[in-house]
Amino acid sequence: MMFLLPRNKPVPTAVEQRSLQLSDKQITYTLKRSSKRRSIGLRIDERGLTVSMPLRATEKWLHSVLQDKASWVLEKLENWQAAKVTPVIWQDGASIPFRGEVFTLRVVPDLFGAPPRFQGESLIMPLDGVVTAMRIEKLVSQWYREQALQVFEECVAHFAPMMDVTPRTLRVSSARTQWGSCSARGVVSLNWHLVKLSLPLIDYVVVHELAHLKEMNHSAAFWRVVESACPDYKELRKQLRGIRVG
Repeated sequence: MMFLLPRNKPVPTAVEQRSLQLSDKQITYTLKRSSKRRSIGLRIDERGLTVSMPLRATEKWLHSVLQDKASWVLEKLENWQAAKVTPVIWQDGASIPFRGEVFTLRVVPDLFGAPPRFQGESLIMPLDGVVTAMRIEKLVSQWYREQALQVFEECVAHFAPMMDVTPRTLRVSSARTQWGSCSARGVVSLNWHLVKLSLPLIDYVVVHELAHLKEMNHSAAFWRVVESACPDYKELRKQLRGIRVG
């Protein structure tokens, strides 16, 4: 007896792991074939390159698309590699980025509640009682937030008069996907992780959000406002795109 599958039953997506020579580099990628696709799509994220293509697309078509997009693929893969964030091991000796520089965390015993301080290329973090990774992370994150607010206030105080704007409120945010935002009510929010980056990048994000107080869009007029306070914004914007939030 023969059983026929219902005509409307979807064909499952086929997934393969492949490798390919692009220019002078050997790359690996994930190939997904689907009956729902009508074109070949490329996506690059923390998992690398994923190619989605129609179920019955030819290898010749696939090869042609990958070769045509070789420069784009290699550039994006390099950007993702450079932007990978190495997880911090919260212990004495950890590397702590701050305003574009890297300091060595030094956890020292303390019974009097002394504040964190810089000493040469080290960030001295006094800590009383039992030292655990969780406590170190909490204290360093708190320190980051305090430093971020101070840096952001200084940047706003410098750029706001230059741009003839006045934010109603300045907030330090913990957004997972945004460096900053500006609401229609004039609330400027800046991600505390920004304070890890160089000052030019911090300045660019501050100027970007302050510009929204004049232009709540990304029109040509908006970018003219940004350029008036940050002439090299295009290069800084490009750099920021290669850095993951957090």
